[in-house]
Amino acid sequence: MQLNSLKMNRLAIKLVLFLIFSIPFAVLGQNDVVFQENIKTYRDSVNQSFKDAETSPLKKKDRKAFTELNFFKPDTAYQVRAKFVRTPAENPFAMPTTTQREAMYVKYGEVHFTLEGKDLKLNVYQNERLLSEPEYVNYLFIPFTDASNGKTTYGGGRYLDFKIPKSENVMLDFNKAYNPYCAYNPRYSCPIPPAENNLEVAIKAGVKKFEISSSNED
Repeated sequence: MQLNSLKMNRLAIKLVLFLIFSIPFAVLGQNDVVFQENIKTYRDSVNQSFKDAETSPLKKKDRKAFTELNFFKPDTAYQVRAKFVRTPAENPFAMPTTTQREAMYVKYGEVHFTLEGKDLKLNVYQNERLLSEPEYVNYLFIPFTDASNGKTTYGGGRYLDFKIPKSENVMLDFNKAYNPYCAYNPRYSCPIPPAENNLEVAIKAGVKKFEISSSNED
C-alpha cells in the first residue's frame, strides 16, 4: 500500500515546515560561528526526526541502523540573494509524482539569482489543496534538479521550502535542500521536479544521497 494518504502527506509537510522555518534563516554576511550553529541545530533536528518512529520516512531496518544523514559541509556560498517575481494568473496543473498520484500545483512566482557566475531561475509553486488550510496559506515549494543528481545527491532531485515573501528581495539557502521522502522509502509518493527547474550547476550543499536498504522489511 502506498503511503500517499492525506494523513501521511500532512505529516510530512508539517515536519518539513517545522524544521525549515522554526530555525531562523542565516543572514548573508553574518558571523560564521552563528551560521555554523544555525546549520548544526537544523541538522540535529532533522536527524532526530529520522530516528523517531512517528516521523521517520525510513524503512524499519534502515531506521534501526540510522545514525545521521550525510550532508555537504555547510557553505555560505550556497546562501544566495535572489529576486522574487510574482507570476499571477497562472493555471493550476497536475505535477507528476513517483506514483500514479498527481498533485495539483500552480506556479506562484520565480526566483532569479546568480551562482557560480551563472544567471539562474527557479519556479516557485503553491499546492492547491493546501490553500484551504490556514496553517499552510504561506507555504510555497521549490522542487529542483541539478548537476550533482545521481552522483553525490539523489537522482530524482531535491526540494527547498519557501514562504510567500514580503518583498522581492529574498534568500535561498541550499544548505537546507532536502530529499523527497521517496529517496528513503519508495512507498512514498513524491512530486517530480519539473524540467524547467533544472539547474546547470552542481549544488554541493544540503543533504546528499542516501543508501537505501534492499530489504523489503517495512
